[in-house]
Amino acid sequence: MNIFRLTGDLSHLAAIIILLLKIWKSRSCAGISGKSQLLFALVFTTRYLDLFTSFISLYNTSMKLIYIACSYATVYLIYMKFKATYDGNHDTFRVESLIFPVGGLSFLVNHDFSPLEILWTFSIYLESVAILPQLFMISKTGEAETITTHYLFFLGLYRALYLVNWIWRYYFEGFFDLIAVVAGVVQTVLYCDFFYLYVTKVLKGKKLSLPA
Repeated sequence: MNIFRLTGDLSHLAAIIILLLKIWKSRSCAGISGKSQLLFALVFTTRYLDLFTSFISLYNTSMKLIYIACSYATVYLIYMKFKATYDGNHDTFRVESLIFPVGGLSFLVNHDFSPLEILWTFSIYLESVAILPQLFMISKTGEAETITTHYLFFLGLYRALYLVNWIWRYYFEGFFDLIAVVAGVVQTVLYCDFFYLYVTKVLKGKKLSLPA
């Protein structure tokens, strides 16, 4: 494991912890897209089915279990424990417009036409666009809480670091996964406007808003 993958994993974990702490400490999920969190739960569920078939390392298994557990914990907090604070009126992105095309693409473009491989590919494609409901919600409400922007920043940083990880692995290990790289590029591009606004506004103490 190289430093870019490790820091990418830590950034991903930081994003999840920031989100959970935000919801738990404020006793509110206001400004958080439940639809994005449902998509992330679906991403981890379909990606880590290999937990039942293979063992790579204790670190690998632990991180997979943490991601799955945290994603479902977040969904529980949004749709069950703090349901009264969930702003469903603004969380209106049509997720079926993501799931069905991604599902079709995973059947057409994959490394191996087998159930686990198709589901893994589905998770890679879906993760690249799973943040769209959250970004759409921010653009609809006009602004986002600072803690929410920190969550999005670390989530975007995780994807950017994973792109560097793929470059590192190509040059030093001769390994290249076109599906993962293309999906990672798509996801990172989606964060570009956000990164700019984060640096120019949030880091200067201003509230973040996304253009509609």
